[in-house]
Amino acid sequence: MVMRVRLGRLIARARGAVLATILVVAASFGGGPATARDTAGQDAVPSAAAAAPSAPAAPAASPAASAAATAAATATAAAPAAPPGALPEATLKVFNRTIVTMRAPLFATTPADRARRARLAIDETLALGGPGDVETETLPFGVVVKVDGRFAFIVQPDDADRHRGETADEAAAVAVARLREAISATREARDLSSLVRGLLTAAAATLVAVGLALAIRAAFRAIARRLLRFAHTGAERLKVRGTELLQRDRLLATVRLALGGLRWTVLAVIAYEWLGFVLGRFAYTRPWGDHLNRFLLELLSTLAGGILGALPDLLVAVTIFGLAAMASRGLAAFLDRAARTPGTLDWLDVDTVGPAKRLGAVAIWLFALAMAYPYLPGSETEAFKGLSVLVGVMISLGGSSLIGQGASGLVLMYTRTLRVGEFVNIDGNEGTIVELGTFTTRMRTGRGEELTLPNSMVMGTVTRNYSRTVQGRGFVLDTEVTIGYDTPWRQVHAMLIEAARRTPGVLVAPEPKVFQTALSDFYPQYRLVCQAVPDQPRPRAEVLSALHANIQDVFNENGVQIMSPHYRGDPADPKWVPQDRWAPPLRTDRAPGETPAPAHDARPQP
Repeated sequence: MVMRVRLGRLIARARGAVLATILVVAASFGGGPATARDTAGQDAVPSAAAAAPSAPAAPAASPAASAAATAAATATAAAPAAPPGALPEATLKVFNRTIVTMRAPLFATTPADRARRARLAIDETLALGGPGDVETETLPFGVVVKVDGRFAFIVQPDDADRHRGETADEAAAVAVARLREAISATREARDLSSLVRGLLTAAAATLVAVGLALAIRAAFRAIARRLLRFAHTGAERLKVRGTELLQRDRLLATVRLALGGLRWTVLAVIAYEWLGFVLGRFAYTRPWGDHLNRFLLELLSTLAGGILGALPDLLVAVTIFGLAAMASRGLAAFLDRAARTPGTLDWLDVDTVGPAKRLGAVAIWLFALAMAYPYLPGSETEAFKGLSVLVGVMISLGGSSLIGQGASGLVLMYTRTLRVGEFVNIDGNEGTIVELGTFTTRMRTGRGEELTLPNSMVMGTVTRNYSRTVQGRGFVLDTEVTIGYDTPWRQVHAMLIEAARRTPGVLVAPEPKVFQTALSDFYPQYRLVCQAVPDQPRPRAEVLSALHANIQDVFNENGVQIMSPHYRGDPADPKWVPQDRWAPPLRTDRAPGETPAPAHDARPQP
């Protein structure tokens, strides 16, 4: 009996030594056939480890088994395999579930081959219909995972996640738990009652989701009708001096767009939750459903954490902007009082207080933005920095003309070249200034036109101001006529002044004046200059038209032709005025239809 025990021990030791020698040789000749390497790496080692404890008198810690394990570890270290991380990782999946990630080769077997062969081994074992028990066995070179006593795969130390400080035993424990869950899911998938229960639950969830979608649709329609009615009536109330702050059509379109976006967002959330719930009712798709639910929860958690984390900095930014708003309002109030009080600030008046307030507000808000920028959420991110660079480039490329227009507008305002209400001529465009803005100047011509002139163009051309030199209020009105040399100039002066007196809106004081601006070859040129202040804000064009009509009437009443003669030869009679006809009487009481006498027949009264 003793001899048999000793003989068994010798046989076990011999088997262990032979297996260790085979492992060393197989590892040393890594370039051999793939079948030999795979067998040595995944079949021979578990078989050797399992053979030692199966011997009746050879325990697991026998010297032969220890020698075999040591030899296997030495062979693994000495094998000319690629270092961990040199080959791509491979993930072992069973029934749509991740079991373990293999990150390093084992006995010259790549991670991809390890994962593929482990999957085949598990599928073959489960196909036998066993209980699906999962167990492990720890060896010096890793942890062997078995299913129903059959080898499945090995978790070695290089497979552990080193970034998290994971060990091989911890990685194996996680893999075992996942494998047991996957095996349980395969059995659940083959259970008819579980499948029917999942289908019924999914159908009920679908009905609930459809009902919620219909209810939300009806609720949003009712809310939309009320909001649109409120927006329709509220737009009429939001008026400043008769001008609507918000256009009704745009307000209604904005409300519709906002409600539509909110409704589709709610429907998308319902569809997302329905999909995650339905996928979680079936064993194979349950990981997808869990991933959807986990993703939504993680997203909400991240958003909530980001908002809570940004609240202190956001509070500081809001405080800075609040102080900026208070400073801007205080500056505006001070400038308004200074403009109303003469002598407070020489450079400030009613016309320049507007741009002064805008410039001060811009300076204050730029300073506040610079101070609050570090406290804005996301200001340190690359996306925010890239957006800042993009805005800067856009301003640099397209802001040169804009800055030029703004500078021209400020120069026009502070030099008081133009003022609102003045009648001016800018590059041949005559009209009344209705707005002097930072970038453009608007004028009304009185002929149903409103011109918008760039301030840079106004700065670069000659501006004739007909309102600046008048005495009191109003504007200057002037016109020119050319009359032949045979008409006394004193008579022309008297007729032009009479026509000005007849024109409504032309002031008697200061008196209208007539200037002879040129003595041409064929005729002298007369310019009538007067000051007009209409009783009502009539355009200058209407007053000028009435003046021209009165000039024609007065000249017709006195028998003077408004014509400019041109000569091709010397006339028979000289074109001059005798001294006795220098001052003919002015006819102002001629009856309509009466034929006037020729001008040369008029004689001065004795």
